[in-house]
Amino acid sequence: MATEFTDPFDQTVDHPFDSALSERYLVYALSTITARSLPDVRDGLKPVHRRLLWAMRLLRLDPASGYKKCARVVGDVIGKYHPHGDQSVYDAMVRLAQTFSLRYPLVDGQGNFGNIDGDNAAAYRYTEARLTPVAIDLMAGLDEGTVDYRPTYNGEDEEPEVMPGLFPNLLANGASGIAVGMATNIPPHNAAELIDAAMLLIDQPAAENAQLLEYVKGPDFPTGGIVVDSASAIADAYATGRGGFRVRSRWEKQDEGRGTWVAVVTEIPYQVQKSKLIEQIAQLINDKKLPILADIRDESDEEIRIVLEPRSRTVEPEMLMESLFRLTELETRISLNLNVLDASRTPRVMSLKDVLTHWLEHQIDVLVRRSQHRLAKIDDRVELLDGYLIAYLNLDRVIEIIRTEDEPKPVMMAEFGLNDRQAEAILNMRLRSLRRLEEMEIKKEREALDAERKTLAALIESPARQRTHLKRDLGKLRERYGPETALGRRRTLIEEAAPAREIPLEAMVEREPITVIMSQRGWIRAMKGHIDLSSADALKFKEGDGPAHAFHAQTTDKILLAADNGRFYTLAADKLPGGRGFGEPVRLMIDMENETGIIVVLPGTPGGKLLVASSDGRGFVAAVADAVAETRKGKQLVNVRPGAKLKIVRPIPANADYVAAIGENRKLVVFPLGELPEMGRGQGVALQRYRDGGLSDAVAFRFEDGLSWAMGGETGRTRTEADLTPWRVARGAAGRMPPTGFPRDNRFD
Repeated sequence: MATEFTDPFDQTVDHPFDSALSERYLVYALSTITARSLPDVRDGLKPVHRRLLWAMRLLRLDPASGYKKCARVVGDVIGKYHPHGDQSVYDAMVRLAQTFSLRYPLVDGQGNFGNIDGDNAAAYRYTEARLTPVAIDLMAGLDEGTVDYRPTYNGEDEEPEVMPGLFPNLLANGASGIAVGMATNIPPHNAAELIDAAMLLIDQPAAENAQLLEYVKGPDFPTGGIVVDSASAIADAYATGRGGFRVRSRWEKQDEGRGTWVAVVTEIPYQVQKSKLIEQIAQLINDKKLPILADIRDESDEEIRIVLEPRSRTVEPEMLMESLFRLTELETRISLNLNVLDASRTPRVMSLKDVLTHWLEHQIDVLVRRSQHRLAKIDDRVELLDGYLIAYLNLDRVIEIIRTEDEPKPVMMAEFGLNDRQAEAILNMRLRSLRRLEEMEIKKEREALDAERKTLAALIESPARQRTHLKRDLGKLRERYGPETALGRRRTLIEEAAPAREIPLEAMVEREPITVIMSQRGWIRAMKGHIDLSSADALKFKEGDGPAHAFHAQTTDKILLAADNGRFYTLAADKLPGGRGFGEPVRLMIDMENETGIIVVLPGTPGGKLLVASSDGRGFVAAVADAVAETRKGKQLVNVRPGAKLKIVRPIPANADYVAAIGENRKLVVFPLGELPEMGRGQGVALQRYRDGGLSDAVAFRFEDGLSWAMGGETGRTRTEADLTPWRVARGAAGRMPPTGFPRDNRFD
C-alpha cells in the first residue's frame, strides 16, 4: 500500500515576521533566564549544578565512598537530566571542584582539575570525583518529602526542583551568569557570618541591612586578598543589591640584607589568573612603563609566592605597590549584582536582607514539610503497631484462625476490626516475634511515637517553635563551618585603603639625562645625555634656522613653554622627538596660534617659583605647579593688558630675596622680592615706572651676592656689582642708570 506524501508547505501559516520573531525570542529569553543563567535564591544553584549533584547522589558518591570517573557522572547527567553538550556539563563540574573558584567546594576531585594559572582540567575520562560534606549538607532532607520533584525532560525519571539543605549556598559560594537582558554576579561569603546574620533575622525579622553587616563583614574569597572599600560603600552595595568591591593582593616586605628588600605577594584577587598577571607585570618591565620595578619572579608551589624586586633600595615599598595596583590586576573590582530567581521563579535584584529572608522562608517550609512527612510515617507505623498489639492480646485465637481457616485474613479483619494492611502485617510476622519481650518493645515504641507525634504536631502549628527549631539547627551547622575550623576561617581581610597617593612621574618613566633644544622656527627635539651646549657640531639646524633655547633636563621633567600672550603649555620630556633629526614643530604638539610668539622654554621644577612679567612692567611670582597645563590648549597664567606682551619668565633661585628690573629707557631698580605677590593667575603689580617705553629685563637674585652680568666677547668673564645701595628702592620706582659696564642690550644674561 503506497504511503501518501504530505507536502510540508501545505502546513505553512502566514504570520508577521516581527511578531513571530519576538514571540520565539521571548521564549528563548525566558528559558535562558529561568533555566540556565540565574541561580535560585533558595539553594543558590543553577539547573546544571543541581542535576550534577543529584546524579552524583544517585551514584552514591558520598564523601565516605570511593571516587568514580567524571565521565560516568557527565554521561548520567546529559543522558537523564540535562540534554546539553558534555563539555559544558563537565566545565560546570570542574568549577564545583576548584578550591580557588568556590569558597566551599561541592565536588571532591581527584586528578587534574585545573589550577590558578588558568590551565584547563584534564579530560573527564581521566579525572574522578565524589561529593564533599558541604554538598551532603546542601542536599540533606531529599528523602524526607521536603521538596517537590518534577519529571525529567523525557519523562523517564524525576529530579528535585530545589535542594532542601540548610547550607547557605547562594551567598557562601556565590554565582555568576549572563542571561538575556540581565546578569548576575554574586561574590562568595563566609558561611559562619551568614548563619549569624540569619539567626539575627530569626530573632528580629525587622532588622535592617546595617545590623546584618555587623556579622557579614563583606565578601570572603577563596583566594584571600584584601577588600579596600569603605564601610559606607560596602553597606550601599548590600542595601541595593548592586555595587562592587575593590580587591587587592596581600603582600609583605621581605628584607634581603644590607638594606635591600623585595615585595612578596602571597594572595591575589579572586578570578585573576596568576600566569597572566605575571605576564602583565613583566610586560610593564619590558616596556619601561614602571622603572622603579626591576624584576618579577614566580616562586609559587601550592602556595602563591610572587617576588617583586625594586630597581634600588631607595624605592618606597608602598609607592611600588600603589603603582602596581593602578597598572595591573594586583587590584581588581569584583561586581555585586544580586539578581536571583525567587520561589516563584521570578528574577529579582535583592538586598542582603532580602536574600537571607527568602532563604529562611525556604528553610521554614522545608522544616514544616519534613515534619509533615515524618508525621505521616509515624501514623503508618502506629497503625501497624496497633495491629501487632491486638495480635499479642489475642495470640491464641489468631493462631487458631491461621491454622483452621483457608482464608484467615478476612476472618481476622471481621473478628478484631483490623484493616487490610494490619491483617497482612500480622500474617507476615515471624514466629520468633511472638515472644513476650517483643510485645513490651512494641508498647515502648508506641509510646515514643506518640510523644514524637505530639511534638511534631505542635511544631507544625507554631511558627515560634519553627523559628526556635531552625535556630537550633543553624547553631549545629555553624559548628562545622565556624571561624575556628580550617574551612570556615575568614580568608579575605576587610580593610579600608588610605586615600590614593599621587604617583610621581619618576615611577612611570625611567629617569635619563637629556638635552632639550628648540630652534628659532620652533622645531624641538631631545638629545640623549647632557651634551656641551657650546658645541656647534652637536647643535645642527636646518638651513635658515638657528638655536633659540637649549638646556639640560631629565626624561621625568615637565617642559614649560611660555607664549607672549601669557599662556603656558606643558610637554612631557620623555615624549619629545629624538635628537637624530631636526625634531618636530612644537606647534604640532600644542594648540597655539601661529601669530603667537614663544618667549621661553624651560624645565618645570616641582615646587619651584617663577618670576613672570609683561612688557608694560607688570609682574608677579607664580608657582611652577600653577603653570603646568593638563591639555594641549595650555593654561592662561598671565593676563596681559592690550598692547602688552609677556616678556619675562625666569626661575627664582631658592635663596633669592631681591628683584632687579631694567627698562628700555635703561633705568635700573632693585627692590625686595617680598614686595611681589604670588598669584595663580592675573596681571600682577608694577615692577617699575616708565615715562616712555617698557620693561626690558628682570631677574631675582640674592642681595648679598650682588648683581652679575656677562662682559661680552669670547672671554666668558662676568662682572659683579656688590654695592647695590644706590639702586635699592621701593617697587614701582623709576630707577636710575645702571652701573658702568652694564650690557647695552639691557639684559642680565
